[in-house]
Amino acid sequence: MNRSQTQAQHAVVSIVVVSYNTKDMTLECIRSILTETKCGFELIVYDNASSDGSAQAIADEFPETKLIASEVNHGFAKANNIAAGQVSGKYLLLLNPDTVVLNGAIDKLVSFAGSRPEARIWGGRTLYGDQSLNPTNCWGRMTLWSVTCQAFGLTSLFRDSALFNPEGYGGWPRDTERAVDIVSGCLFLIERDLWNQLGGFDPAFTMYGEEADLCLRARAIGAHPRITPDAEIVHYVGASTKVRANKLIMLLKAKVTLIHRYFPEWQRAPGVLLLTCWPLSRMVGARILWAMFRKPKWKATQLAWTDVWKARSEWRGGYSQVQ
Repeated sequence: MNRSQTQAQHAVVSIVVVSYNTKDMTLECIRSILTETKCGFELIVYDNASSDGSAQAIADEFPETKLIASEVNHGFAKANNIAAGQVSGKYLLLLNPDTVVLNGAIDKLVSFAGSRPEARIWGGRTLYGDQSLNPTNCWGRMTLWSVTCQAFGLTSLFRDSALFNPEGYGGWPRDTERAVDIVSGCLFLIERDLWNQLGGFDPAFTMYGEEADLCLRARAIGAHPRITPDAEIVHYVGASTKVRANKLIMLLKAKVTLIHRYFPEWQRAPGVLLLTCWPLSRMVGARILWAMFRKPKWKATQLAWTDVWKARSEWRGGYSQVQ
């Protein structure tokens, strides 16, 4: 029996990493898992048809790691579902490939789950590469008020305000334990039984929004997702989505889908209308800032949001499998 088989037999946590054209980062992520994790675990890496040699590099450096090298890019949600169908641990941990595990973070997260079993979904604290706070580890649920703040630029102007940046939990530096609505999929620990009960991610969400949908479904049956500041990772953010406009289009598709699913019926039409105003206001704002200051970043921002606005027919309907 090799080491990977022994790990699978005694796994407390099953770790799933879905990679797509992030070869160097994925290798760094796996190294950090193996170095920093002492509790019983199994690791499954699902490569989503990368074209950068990721699968071969993973197989060469980590021959004992279970690797699923797909010939088709199924997207984040479906790829995780496929990999999660092959795990055995009490807990399932979804970990982005553009992350680095710090100071025993997985051990600490599993310990936290044991101390807060009522949560049923748990997350940690994320940092950027320079070790500054990356606040994208969790989110508040989307509401008509939060979409209004986003549409009129209040979220950007008052990022540290809990009132005007409710989805981002503005003003909270993620340095305390706290119940949250949504745990980010970059570091997402869940009871395997709960994952199976919910049927995993809804594959309608090709990219973005899948963890929000899962957490909201979990909350509806009594889960209380929770964050600990003790489990820290580096998350470089968006490494597999390099074209900003494409990322924003997928994000908006996901947000429209979540509005259709979770807003009261009377709020859905105004919610989508307000969300449609978001790229328009960002495009106009960036254009004004470019005209005033001539900084290249504002020109790039203007062009990205202009592309998103022009593509609004692609995202205003949300993902096609809205239920």
